[in-house]
Formats: sequence, structure tokens, C-alpha cells
Amino acid sequence: MRRLIVNADDFGFAAGVNEGIVEAHVSGIVTSTSLMVSRPAAADAARLAREYPALSVGLHYEEDGPEIDEPGHAARTFAAQLARFRELTGAEPTHIDSHHHVHMTRMSTFAPLVAPLGVPLRGDGRVAYLGDFYAQPRRGLVELGRVRTPFLLELLSRDDATAEFIELGCHPARVTSDLHSSYAGEREVELATLTEPDLRSRIESLGLTLASYHDWRA
Repeated sequence: MRRLIVNADDFGFAAGVNEGIVEAHVSGIVTSTSLMVSRPAAADAARLAREYPALSVGLHYEEDGPEIDEPGHAARTFAAQLARFRELTGAEPTHIDSHHHVHMTRMSTFAPLVAPLGVPLRGDGRVAYLGDFYAQPRRGLVELGRVRTPFLLELLSRDDATAEFIELGCHPARVTSDLHSSYAGEREVELATLTEPDLRSRIESLGLTLASYHDWRA
């Protein structure tokens, strides 16, 4: 059986992001999310996570500056963000990933930091990752067709059939005044796609069962 985890990045980024992720969980196919612990809406995201315990919540590590490659910097900032995650949620993260995938070119640094947690790190091979459901294949180039249903179903149908767990990355949101991002209106298109009434059944017809990182732990 192949199980699909639909993970919404950027939980805590802004009020509308929190709203969109919860809507996509309650009324759509989102099963998991990743929390940005240093953002103004992080505490509200943690509150919502407690209200929806079926939603698995991981840590969305943030660090975009060149200092990430300084000796010890990643370890210190990861430890601080992990501590903040625990403080906010009262729980352990179910998985780890990062903003703009900064860890994925630094796996030798981040894999040992995550190993003691015993949870998947995006890109470590334990869960196959699909990141093409995104409306900007290149910065500044918007292709909304990439976040609509036909592309999504085609993407899922061509995935490696040998993977037991597959993670689909997504970024649903309602655009609110506190969302300062070059990827904004695209998030509402994602939300509309992820909440289409028949999408779950169409995904299941591909031989995929929706799951979360809670199921990976089981």
C-alpha cells in the first residue's frame, strides 16, 4: 500500500497561512504541516495544532543567511528552534524540513542533528518527496497550472510506485495583510485545488491512501 502525506509548509508564517492550512486539512487533503517557530503567527498555529490533533506537525527550520555554513551555527539555531517548537506545542516534531529547502544541500550537517529525534528529515530517503506542486518553477515565473488538479494528479500518477510513504509539499493559504511573500496569490489557488470535493477519491483511484507522519511513526 502506498500512503500519501500532504504536507503544508509555512505554518505560523501569517494568520492567513494558518487559516488556509487548517481549511485544507478540515475540508481537503492536507494531513500534515511544518511549523515556523519564529514567526508572529507561530503561537496561534500551535494553538490550532492542538485543536486538530490528526494533523501531524513538524519543524520548518529557518535560516537563509550565509552564516548557516559557519561552524556550529546550524547546530545552535536548530537546537534553539527545536526548543521553541517544544515550548509552543508541548510535543515533539513528527518530521523535519526547512524553509527554501536550505538543509537539502547540507544533509551531512543536518542529518546528525535530526537523528536523535528518530523522525524523517525531508530528503533523507525514508519518505519520497514531491516538490513540483508549486506555481513558481523559477523565481518570478508564475505557472498556475502547476497548482491545479490535472497537474497534481499527473504528478502523483508518475511517482515511484515502490515508495511506501510519499510526501507532497504544498503551500495553501488565505492572503492576509500580514503575509509578506513573493509567493502569495498562488497560495489561494493551491487552497482551492487541495479542497476540491472529489480530489480525495481521485487520488485514491491512483492507488494512494492519505496518511500523515503520525502513521509513519506507527
